Amino acid sequence: NDSSHMHLFPLALQVLLAAAVCTKAGKAIVSRQFVEMTRTRIEGLLAAFPKLMNTGKQHTFVETDSVRYVYQPLEKLYMVLITTKNSNILEDLETLRLFSRVIPEYCRVLEESEISEHCFDLIFAFDEIVALGYRENVNLAQIRTFTEMDSHEEKVFRAVRETQEREAKAEMRRKAKELQQARRDAERSGKKVPAFGGFGSAGMSSMSSGSVITETIVEPEKPKITPTPVRSSGPSRALKLGAKGKEVDNFVDQLKSEGETIIPSTGKRGSDVSKALPAPVNVESVHLRVEEKISLTCGRDGGLQNMEVLGMVTLRVTDDKNGRIRLIINNNDNKGLQLQTHPNVDKKLFTADSVIGLKNPEKSFPLSNDVGVLKWRLQTTDESLIPLTINCWPSESGSGCDVNIEYELQEDSLELNDVVITIPLPSGVGAPVIGDLDGEYKHDSRRNLLEWCLPVIDANNKTGSMEFSIAGQPNDFFPINVSFVSKRNYCDIQVTKVTHVDGDSPVKFSSETSFVVDKYVIE
Repeated sequence: NDSSHMHLFPLALQVLLAAAVCTKAGKAIVSRQFVEMTRTRIEGLLAAFPKLMNTGKQHTFVETDSVRYVYQPLEKLYMVLITTKNSNILEDLETLRLFSRVIPEYCRVLEESEISEHCFDLIFAFDEIVALGYRENVNLAQIRTFTEMDSHEEKVFRAVRETQEREAKAEMRRKAKELQQARRDAERSGKKVPAFGGFGSAGMSSMSSGSVITETIVEPEKPKITPTPVRSSGPSRALKLGAKGKEVDNFVDQLKSEGETIIPSTGKRGSDVSKALPAPVNVESVHLRVEEKISLTCGRDGGLQNMEVLGMVTLRVTDDKNGRIRLIINNNDNKGLQLQTHPNVDKKLFTADSVIGLKNPEKSFPLSNDVGVLKWRLQTTDESLIPLTINCWPSESGSGCDVNIEYELQEDSLELNDVVITIPLPSGVGAPVIGDLDGEYKHDSRRNLLEWCLPVIDANNKTGSMEFSIAGQPNDFFPINVSFVSKRNYCDIQVTKVTHVDGDSPVKFSSETSFVVDKYVIE
């Protein structure tokens, strides 16, 4: 009978070539091949798939001369299995159902961006369903268990990496303070201000990852990593993960002993940075975060195409005794902001007295929850409001280009930290020849970038410049990208006092402020 044939010839019947989630146009978002296939081949097969379907008819499979597509619509997307033509269609449909049920496990919405974000989770899950083209005997619960399995070595590695990051940031802040003090001493004694120095290139590479300086600089304690005790109840048959973990730890320790700082480039920008703010040292039961991010695009001639600053005050109350409170806001901003309070906040009270309190004063703010109580937005094309202007002057010489680039801080009240000005370079022409330089520089030959790094830019260090020469055309040195962090916000809005609703007695509170870059481009 048919079933005996199926067991006799599983190779011919069950080979699954690939599983993919694609758009209605046949563009692969995530695709897992279970046999040797080139990328061109799989992209070609998926691109052909929508053209083969009969519009209006909801068949579950379609065939060509060489393969069969078994598919299921997922809102605007398709879950597609590509199989050999002689595979068992009933088994393929069962496998397809399991694939389709796996996707909502990792993706909240069935949209392209969400699928892309969780592509590796999906690939790991796909590999639990199919191995080398054959369906594994698993259900959804088992897939969930297998993909969530934990590794102690991974936890140890992450803890070591976090410690190293914290140490590098603390060292960076200490050096920045030393340099600032040295500069001030030099200015007082009437000498020329020294250029910044003492930052190794490894320390510099972390600057673009968006560390944020907190009010009080305290070197965090190193977490004590205690290895999990090994059970000695006879031989274990469990899968041993990371048998080389000890070697990895020894290697990391050796690197640390040689003074190497291992800082992964996270590439965080903007909203990601603000999500990763380090907690301040002393957090009270009423804690406030004042966060701002800037998005700016300038022309290379200095014209401001667009600048937007978004800000928010977030409140977190962790003690129910301090739930019924009011925040006194000091708004000294004169840039023409648009302010907006949370719907549950008394708008009239805020407009009249700059006080944030709930519409119903008998109610408390939610406990142990981050609540955005006030937000603001500044959108402008006024060039005088640019916090940090960048002028780049490439001039052609006989052998290439001489480039002069300078910065100027226009907003004296700001103190920008970890400033990195990234200039693209033409490829294949070697390293730039650096002339006069304030600060430090780093040449990334792999990505053809020159990074000009300045630990601090403030009122005492308003301007600076760099000169370099390299073969190329003036257009090669744009767009220039700028990143920085600051513990002072751009729009002068602060919470000055917190009081109880009853009796107006003051409440002790802690706060942290950050101003970070979402996008800062000179085109």
